[in-house]
Amino acid sequence: MIRKLQRKFITVTMMSLFLVMLLLVGSINAINFYQMEHKVKGTLQVLSENQGKFPKFDHEKPPQKDPKFGFRMNEETPFETRYFTVKVNNEGSIQEIDTSHIAAVSSEDAVEYVDKVEKENETRGYLGIYKYAVVEQTSGTMIIFIDCRSQIQTITFFLLISCAVALATLLLVFLLVSIFSKRAMKPIVESMEKQKQFITDAGHEIKTPLAIISANADVLELTGGNNEWITSIRNQTSRLDKLVKHLLTLSKMEEGRIELVFTNFNLSEAITEIAESFRAMAEATNKKFYIEVAQGLTLNGDKSSIHQLVSTLLDNAMKYSDQEGTITITVSAAKKGIMLEVYNTVQEIDRSNLNRLFDRFYRADSSRSRETGGYGIGLSIAKSIVEAHHGKITVRSDDSKSICFTVII
Repeated sequence: MIRKLQRKFITVTMMSLFLVMLLLVGSINAINFYQMEHKVKGTLQVLSENQGKFPKFDHEKPPQKDPKFGFRMNEETPFETRYFTVKVNNEGSIQEIDTSHIAAVSSEDAVEYVDKVEKENETRGYLGIYKYAVVEQTSGTMIIFIDCRSQIQTITFFLLISCAVALATLLLVFLLVSIFSKRAMKPIVESMEKQKQFITDAGHEIKTPLAIISANADVLELTGGNNEWITSIRNQTSRLDKLVKHLLTLSKMEEGRIELVFTNFNLSEAITEIAESFRAMAEATNKKFYIEVAQGLTLNGDKSSIHQLVSTLLDNAMKYSDQEGTITITVSAAKKGIMLEVYNTVQEIDRSNLNRLFDRFYRADSSRSRETGGYGIGLSIAKSIVEAHHGKITVRSDDSKSICFTVII
């Protein structure tokens, strides 16, 4: 239980940190790419407005107060920017190729890039490491290509570095959380331990006065004869004794102090035998009882615990089904093991509180529970048994007039 709580604490912490790191790294890299993209757009805009050339830089002219797309030109810009241009007339023939501002592209390469742009049929986009723009002119079109090699390399390097730092941070935090989670959860663990110890101690202490009360009832019956008061004392003593046993069983299961003996046994035969013992009870109360168990199913588990699980679910269905209602137990093979379903009709049930049925002492109808002798703890024990077998138990109600418990082991 404590280890499960610790793992859940570590998982929630790491998932929260992962989402924060993902948002942080993603935002930084998105802003970085956005700035690069807008600077390239600004460069293309300047070149397209000046016939594929950079305007002469005027040292005396004040800098632009509103630079285009975040691009601000300086005296080094013409020498830093690698680009080439191709002019095409209205008939589709190439008029001029200017590759004087780039060394990696020849005139033949430039023609190939123009052919690719024409196939793309887009006015802006990327061809490999080159960002291009198609500019309409009176005599035709001019296609400008800018080499974005250095920008792409910088962005890629920054992305890899930021991801590596984020992963290293996650790993470091995981180690720290794993080390210090025990210390952080120490108050909770101590509180749970004290609660379990109290239940165990109280259970053992209550057994002694219960035995004395039962013995006194026997003496009273011998001396004064049986009467309704003695019968009531016996009933309440028996009820309290069962409740104490259930509490001790649940406490031991949560602490892992009950040693389950896992063996292979015929589950179909075991469940059929248990279910048949409830048939007479159902017939006595005019309830329809159906058993649908697939034959030949085997399970590696603790047979006595499985017996208690099935008995608890059937007993719960028998107690809380409506008058002349229907109870069905179904066992079949499933993808992840074996599926056990216990279905029963009810007069009415609140579907919003179904998951609370597994809480200790929770009863959907407290008045009926007292009449039927329920404690509101049986389903908690059933859940602990299923979890001890690494299974899962769920409950559903499709129409508020029936309830179905599903166990997958």
